[in-house]
Amino acid sequence: MSASALPDELWRRILEIGIEFYNFNYKDLCCLSITCRRLNRLSSDDSLWSSLFSADFPQYPIKQHRSSSSVSNKSLYKIRYEKVREQKVLAHRRAVLRIQSEINEHSRRIRETELRSAEEKEKMKNTVAEFLNLHKIREASVALNVWQPEVVRGKQKQIVEQCNVPVNNRIHAIEMELKLCKQQVEGFEKALRVEKRRMQAAKEKLASVEYHPLRDVNLAVTPIAEQAMRKRLRTSSSKETRS
Repeated sequence: MSASALPDELWRRILEIGIEFYNFNYKDLCCLSITCRRLNRLSSDDSLWSSLFSADFPQYPIKQHRSSSSVSNKSLYKIRYEKVREQKVLAHRRAVLRIQSEINEHSRRIRETELRSAEEKEKMKNTVAEFLNLHKIREASVALNVWQPEVVRGKQKQIVEQCNVPVNNRIHAIEMELKLCKQQVEGFEKALRVEKRRMQAAKEKLASVEYHPLRDVNLAVTPIAEQAMRKRLRTSSSKETRS
């Protein structure tokens, strides 16, 4: 017995079993609908699309969507499919925007930390210069206690007189300041490494989210539009064959 000889009831049961047990989806029904007129009619059966609707959108009872008895289950499926797709697109866009916001925040923190680190390094550089200068003053002060030629002694005396604060006390204070600056710089460097790792992780996450097929969802076709497209392709192919 050929497939064309099977009664409609048996074909419907085959399609019902495919939907119920073999993950037969709307694309399969649309593909079947373009094979012949009979399967086109059978694949549009309301009971099949009702089963598909319940399987794909269990949280949306089909009775709640039926505003008129003239609306087919196939049309209801198309409406719900487009709404769910739109919801997924919006959720995807929100996820992308949220990750992009995280990346911008990490970038802002990195710039701020780099600026503060540069300021602290400049401060440490000036402190080191003052520290070296104070060491020269202290050496000159010690050298005044021993005999030296007047020319050398005069220069060292001039260096000592230029300092208006106790050298030893100031050196001790600068040593503490240098230690604090070093700790600050190390803290900024550690914070920079942490923020850069977080930003890199956020960028990788964004790349994986943007790679999701939903990014091209605007180019996707609906089940019914896909069916119409296949019909047009089959028609054009038949015309070319005849010619």
